[in-house]
Amino acid sequence: MNDKRCDWGTGIEIYEHYHDHEWGVPVKDDRKLFEFVILEGAQAGLSWLTILRRRYNYRRAFAQFDAEIVSRFTEADQERLRGDAGIIRNRLKIKSAINNAQRFLQVQEDFGSFSNYMWGFVEGKPIQNEFRKMSEIPASTPLSDEISKDMKKRGFTFFGTTICYAHMQATGMVNDHLISCPRHAVCAAMG
Repeated sequence: MNDKRCDWGTGIEIYEHYHDHEWGVPVKDDRKLFEFVILEGAQAGLSWLTILRRRYNYRRAFAQFDAEIVSRFTEADQERLRGDAGIIRNRLKIKSAINNAQRFLQVQEDFGSFSNYMWGFVEGKPIQNEFRKMSEIPASTPLSDEISKDMKKRGFTFFGTTICYAHMQATGMVNDHLISCPRHAVCAAMG
């Protein structure tokens, strides 16, 4: 193994920091999981870099990712967000974020926490992949198909199978660091 960072996490400082400190780390905190629900939904059709560069603005605009507050956003709040140049101002994505906050709270009520719900799909333990090349990493899997289908049934929007798999990678439900990357072993030890 040659201690080489995953290719995508090299060359841009914000990516390097995200890769080295967050991506693939198991997240079981509901507020952090809600943050990724919001950010991944905003990312649909855009690059993750675009969203990472706006992350602070999302935190400010979406009440520090407090699902309870976001769930009560009004039409006036939506109008305010549509005028906020610091976030993606797509009307449907903003509406989806509010809807998903409401669905998120329902899942918390039904399962005790959103973490219980999501991590229940992997029996509480991250899937440890052993990819050698970036080209081996899938955009979606049968499991992300299953989760996104269940979430859609629960009323979530902007959370298809590809976004779901990206969410799983970001929150450490799957360890998709290449085995040549030093973060692979670090994240595996956290599982």
